[in-house]
Amino acid sequence: MSYYQRHIFFCLNQRDNGADACSVHNAQAGFERRVAPGQWPTGRAVDAAGLGGPVSTCRGTAGAIECVVTQPEGTAKGVAVICHPHPLFGGTMDNKVVQTLSRALLQLGWTTVRFNFRGVGASGGVWDDGIGEVDDALAVIAQYRTGSQALLLAGFSFGAFVAAEAASRLPDGEKAQRLVLVGPSTQKQNIPDVPADTVVIHGEADEVVPLSCTFDWARPQSLPVIVFPGVGHFFHGQLALLKRVVVEQLSVSCV
Repeated sequence: MSYYQRHIFFCLNQRDNGADACSVHNAQAGFERRVAPGQWPTGRAVDAAGLGGPVSTCRGTAGAIECVVTQPEGTAKGVAVICHPHPLFGGTMDNKVVQTLSRALLQLGWTTVRFNFRGVGASGGVWDDGIGEVDDALAVIAQYRTGSQALLLAGFSFGAFVAAEAASRLPDGEKAQRLVLVGPSTQKQNIPDVPADTVVIHGEADEVVPLSCTFDWARPQSLPVIVFPGVGHFFHGQLALLKRVVVEQLSVSCV
């Protein structure tokens, strides 16, 4: 049995019968649109989806880091830190995939922390080629995780790289309990190996990160990859399915 038969799962919502269907197609490579300096939103983060939560800041190596902390109903099982897409290509903590991850984790009982990397929104500093952005994530973890509180790290696109890299730098005894990577930027960043129970989700028709790049990264680790057939990088029209799949995957063995 091949790696693909053993380790690649395909999910597609079927409106007619509510079942999941399986399909295989070729991923398509594409391009990213660069955002010009000065186009960043400033001030309070706008959460049109209504996730709410107060805007706060924590101290990072480049200055203040803008964060939104949202509490679940009841007692939280831990803290989930969610990392947004590439700052030079329009990524912010208000990205719809990031919001979807927050909704899924809130449903599972996690306190969620979304934050803007340095130079984005009201966060201080400037883009640091992925180095300082990992430092930002570690600063957010240090600020909002209390003692031995359970930790989950999640990220979308470039944010998936940051989440995985930050997870790899946490010392023994402080490791994250789970890791969720959506559309990881395997075509650009050198993403470290991740734990076997990491949830990896990718769109089959991803026009930014070719699916083959994520296969090439996952294959040596025998790491399962959940593939959404026909879906692009930004999961347009499939955010509800993304939320459901994340909830289902983490419900199996999540702390």
